[in-house]
Amino acid sequence: MSLGPVMLDVVGTELAVDDIKRLQHPLVGGVILFARNFENCAQLSALTASIHAVRQPPLLIAVDHEGGRVQRFRDGFTKIPPMREFGKIWDKNRKQAKELAVEAGWILAAELRAHGVDFSFTPVLDMDYGDSLVIGDRAFHKDPQAINELAFSLMQGLKKGGMQAVGKHFPGHGFVVADSHVSIPIDEREFDQIAQNDMQPFRQMIDEGLAAIMPAHVIYPKVDDKPAGFSSKWLQKVLRERLGFQGVIFSDDLSMEGASVGGDVTTRSLAALNAGCDMVLLCNRPDLADELLDNLLWKMPALSIARLARMHGARYPMHMNHLHENGEFVAAVKRVGMVGKSETDLF
Repeated sequence: MSLGPVMLDVVGTELAVDDIKRLQHPLVGGVILFARNFENCAQLSALTASIHAVRQPPLLIAVDHEGGRVQRFRDGFTKIPPMREFGKIWDKNRKQAKELAVEAGWILAAELRAHGVDFSFTPVLDMDYGDSLVIGDRAFHKDPQAINELAFSLMQGLKKGGMQAVGKHFPGHGFVVADSHVSIPIDEREFDQIAQNDMQPFRQMIDEGLAAIMPAHVIYPKVDDKPAGFSSKWLQKVLRERLGFQGVIFSDDLSMEGASVGGDVTTRSLAALNAGCDMVLLCNRPDLADELLDNLLWKMPALSIARLARMHGARYPMHMNHLHENGEFVAAVKRVGMVGKSETDLF
């Protein structure tokens, strides 16, 4: 059975009967984990092993683990600073900022891989305009060049830790103030303005081998009346054709308010898949997950199956003990732990 086009969550810290039933459904291809799924490191490893054992090929396991306020697992994991902190260092010392971003990516990926997680939805490639309610310090910088250099460095670190990168939120969520979790943001700018600014980090990261992208639940009415994640203009014409992106397109969470314009959950999912998404996310609504699995008719394109296969994590030491015995890793943890505290002690 190949991977399906739907990524769901699970209810608790171990798989319930209803979880297993959903995960065995042929439309499912992945699981996204949240803080509620984490109790401790041993429990997390057991949970991911049980998810991977549900079927073959194993389901993808993902998490939003960016650093700062978006880090789902805390106890036993290194505290990753908000990405804006690397941007602040970049303003003073670009080389140092890039080296620290590599180390942060390595730590983030290695620790997640040691617990069986395939990838994290990171890095944020949005520009930090200073007004967004949802992006804020999750962004590296306002300068597209700084974003690209730091995100590329983070991606190199993720790769070292056995993990692919997912750039978000295409074509850029940083300009609008509204939070797409609770409202429907509208960005009134012209396409050329977005292309010359917000899209630049995406363009450069695509050229550097970015494996996956998540579009924004933002409407850009000068381009299309649909949010980017439901828009074939954005996903096919711009992302695939104009920018030449060949990787995975993941929808943002279809239970968010920004996705509500898409209709009921099945209609939303079809709209996202038909627009060009390879996989759709549906989080925190088991009732809607059941409705979707009962009603969605979708045959996975061979290209989507091939793209998703590349998101499985690479082999990595399967225990944190191996990492804690690695002097280079321990030193990196110490340096990244100082980011945002005392820059004089970083090196």
